[in-house]
Amino acid sequence: MKRYQVGIIGGTGMVGQRFVTLLENHPWFQLTAIAASARSAGKSYWEAVCDRWALDIPCPEAAKSLTVLDAEADAVKLAGMVDFCFCAVDMPKDAIRALEETYAKLECPIVSNNSAHRWTEDVPMVVPEINAEHLAVIEAQRKRLGTKRGFIAVKSNCSLQSYVPALHPLMKYGLERALVCTYQAISGAGKTFQRWPEMVDNCIPYIGGEEEKSEQEPLKLWGRVENGRIVKAEGPAITAQCFRVACQDGHMAAVFMKFKDGCKPSMEQIKADWAAFRGPAQELQLPSAPKQFLHYFEEPDRPQTRLDRMLERGMAVSLGRLREDTQYDYKFVGLSHNTLRGAAGGAVLLAELLCANGYIQQM
Repeated sequence: MKRYQVGIIGGTGMVGQRFVTLLENHPWFQLTAIAASARSAGKSYWEAVCDRWALDIPCPEAAKSLTVLDAEADAVKLAGMVDFCFCAVDMPKDAIRALEETYAKLECPIVSNNSAHRWTEDVPMVVPEINAEHLAVIEAQRKRLGTKRGFIAVKSNCSLQSYVPALHPLMKYGLERALVCTYQAISGAGKTFQRWPEMVDNCIPYIGGEEEKSEQEPLKLWGRVENGRIVKAEGPAITAQCFRVACQDGHMAAVFMKFKDGCKPSMEQIKADWAAFRGPAQELQLPSAPKQFLHYFEEPDRPQTRLDRMLERGMAVSLGRLREDTQYDYKFVGLSHNTLRGAAGGAVLLAELLCANGYIQQM
């Protein structure tokens, strides 16, 4: 099959580097162009990133020789070269919103890893297994933007992947509230231990804006499309604390769940629901989709970050330690790879879903 021509806006940062590696040998997508800030523009990609390559896998050879474009000044040129772009820029939110809308109005669909448009009412924020039906709001967004092809779709915050997928199949039992504590790797801040030595042997009990995202973004995922906008769900109520911990990759969550009186499922039923949970990503057999989304470990000391973050190429969610609680009904632990399922990999999977459903078409 003819492959989609793809650009990466913000290709020199850690998430941008993940995009570059994930597009190597992708069966549907061909990396065609990379854009970044003006200070990197004009250099080869490897010249721009060689001193700050942050991943433990090598840069693909085919990407090294691509000439980096200026994400702002070369927008018209880039939009004309590709079928769509991933976006992972490091800019103020107002500037990101303006940049992404510029590309959309140039008829270049944008699949964004950024948070800037997550609360724009006609921008779908999608986890393909959970709320693929929200893509229907793209029609209203195109009317607002005055476009035929262009639009913006976003993925949710990286830490949500460690607990929201596990809560989702249990919503039918009347899940009322959840308490979540996340333990988030330093790559979530775009760092390595070499660049952030203060994190060695350390834990920081604060990540700016993260607790609000953890509490509110699930309600948009669980919302509904109504009159050309996404209306967030009223519940379940979530309260969160978020910690930065001394792990390179992998976000872990300790989760406590409370169901409506008389609706609490059994532990056996919860495990069965987790094992059976599938979504459009699995039904469509999208290239980046894990064959099984949720994996439950019976061992009392699993999941573990180093052992389990790369499960199914880093695209599955690991669960464990489900047990009854004295104040809530149940508690469990979840783990996801934050730069794969939680960031670049989740965006690639979303792009695959958009292509499979005809929202992104080849030029």
